[in-house]
Amino acid sequence: MFPYRTFVDSTFPDRIPEQCPGSVSLVGAGPGDPELLTLKAYRRIIDADVVLYDRLVSAEILTLIPAGAQRYYVGKACSNHSVAQEDINQSLVDWAQTGKKVVRLKGGDPFIFGRGGEEMETLVANNVNVEVIPGITAASGCAAYAGIPLTHRDHAQSVRFVTGHLKQGGEMDWSCLAQAGQTLVFYMGLGNLQYICTSLMDHGLASHTPVALIAQGTTRHQQVHTGTLTSLPSGFYNGDIGSPSLIVIGDVVALSARLDWFDPEKKGCCGFVNEDVKNVSVSLA
Repeated sequence: MFPYRTFVDSTFPDRIPEQCPGSVSLVGAGPGDPELLTLKAYRRIIDADVVLYDRLVSAEILTLIPAGAQRYYVGKACSNHSVAQEDINQSLVDWAQTGKKVVRLKGGDPFIFGRGGEEMETLVANNVNVEVIPGITAASGCAAYAGIPLTHRDHAQSVRFVTGHLKQGGEMDWSCLAQAGQTLVFYMGLGNLQYICTSLMDHGLASHTPVALIAQGTTRHQQVHTGTLTSLPSGFYNGDIGSPSLIVIGDVVALSARLDWFDPEKKGCCGFVNEDVKNVSVSLA
């Protein structure tokens, strides 16, 4: 069932390293709505011995973890990391080496701003059997639930996913990001929103370019706030927009007024983080 792999030490080409008896699945839990969880992700969760989960995993998904499984909250918020990333990486190796079926459960997709690549590098280096189960990333899920097509023949021929953790005057290629005919999606960028908008305009993007802030997208708490690069939503200045929020910039945002289909108040809408799930021991020993 699990795709075992053998990694040969290039220094000793005739020697096959001893395989780890356990396994690790890097699982994407999707953007919030628990019904967006994939079937393969569901199967791995209900069969897990150990689950290490992040902050942005819906409470409904956490209820799928078997009662007998060990579960650990290792989530991160801005300037507040419950467990250092290096410790998470090593814990995955340690659990797998005891023969456990380990699920590393992440919001969105493990390989899109989820540090799944770092974790997999450590696992591969330690000859751990590992697989990646993609999830619907926040850009795709939240934009869809806000009625914003990320690409459109008339408005955007490409889309870029960008980290919002920026250093002013730093490494971003603003001239490239400010090109017309594309959609920009910034993850984790709410605290730098004004700097992002100013930088894009300074490098040529039109000031009237639409902007959307999607808070707690795909869940019953979803809020969509729209404005432009020079006229940000009032909720931003009032402090009414909280984390997690996604920033979408581009002409496609204007379509939301007509294509917005999702009603968070509709019976049956569910998802996001139950605060109680955070009150779990972070010891990974």
